[in-house]
Amino acid sequence: MTDRTGALSGVVIADFSRVLAAPYATMLLADLGAEVIKVERPGAGDDTRAWGPPHAGGEAVYFRSVNRNKRSITLDLADPDDLAAAKALANRADVVVENFRPGTMARYGLGYDDLAPGNPGLVYCSISGFGSGAGAALPGYDLLLQAVGGLMSVTGPAPGEPTKVGVALVDVLTGLHAAVGILSALRHRDATGEGQLIEVNLLGALLSSMVNQSANHVMADVVPGILGNRHPSVAPYEVFQAADRPIVIAVGNDRQFTALTEALGVPELATDERFTTNAQRVAHVAELAELLGARLRTRPADEWFELLTPLGVPCGPVNDLAEAFQLADRLGLAPRVPLGGLDVVRNPIGLTKTPPAYRQPPPKLGEHSDEIRTWLKDGD
Repeated sequence: MTDRTGALSGVVIADFSRVLAAPYATMLLADLGAEVIKVERPGAGDDTRAWGPPHAGGEAVYFRSVNRNKRSITLDLADPDDLAAAKALANRADVVVENFRPGTMARYGLGYDDLAPGNPGLVYCSISGFGSGAGAALPGYDLLLQAVGGLMSVTGPAPGEPTKVGVALVDVLTGLHAAVGILSALRHRDATGEGQLIEVNLLGALLSSMVNQSANHVMADVVPGILGNRHPSVAPYEVFQAADRPIVIAVGNDRQFTALTEALGVPELATDERFTTNAQRVAHVAELAELLGARLRTRPADEWFELLTPLGVPCGPVNDLAEAFQLADRLGLAPRVPLGGLDVVRNPIGLTKTPPAYRQPPPKLGEHSDEIRTWLKDGD
């Protein structure tokens, strides 16, 4: 039943997860050749099957975005026969992934401690919102994490206007951390034969992913606030208004700043004592932005992009998503891949020997139930 061409070929993943963080992780692993068997509730399935519009190919696009290359079996864990099938699947699997509230799987005899004695090489990944301790009962929704995890406190147009990121970023970051943990545990298992329990929570993943902002607090006791589109430690590193639309200037060193000032026709700014070093530019960021903005408003964003890019000045217009895909197409990145009569977004991991594969579109609810039940009975 398993695909034999990917880097993870032969790895069977019993995927008891739903919504986004864990399904994103298991899809990435499926792209790399793992056999992912998605366990869903009869009649309803993954919550995101109902998260539309938009729809494509008869399914909610939200569900389709994170569930390709998987097989679906419907199991009611409250039914003794279905629960027995779920346990058989977990015992046959190399990896179990789940994102129920902590303790839920254990109530059905599907927790790590329940399964490990009969499957000692099992890699078991549990994803939660706030961990399995004092935060076990708290619901783990991305918007909630963006709020209580501090992301919204540094995101928005101005102080007092906290704003969520335009995608479920905390879920995605958590899924990536989960995938890294699973791959690390598989490496350990291959070397020792020992499986292990992996625990990843959304709050911890977010705090780690806020990198310099989190470090500013932990190392320097700084509580960062909203800076709009400015950077707390680098300048000029923000959004400016060009003649037609916004443009980003992301200067990271003095050489780039000098090149920028010369291209804008204000070379004297590079030797102005307020702006000669990055620290001075950050201290006088509002004055600098006003001076640069006056020049940038004189030309369209695309003209600045064409002029500044060859000079080594990082810049670019603020694209919408259609324009972003057009850019990727022009750069030869081929961001779309055909699959099942529709395009899907390409897995960004490039591997020269075992590249990601796009074998099958997201499954219909319970589409592979009979096939998987037969496989479990046959013991093949």
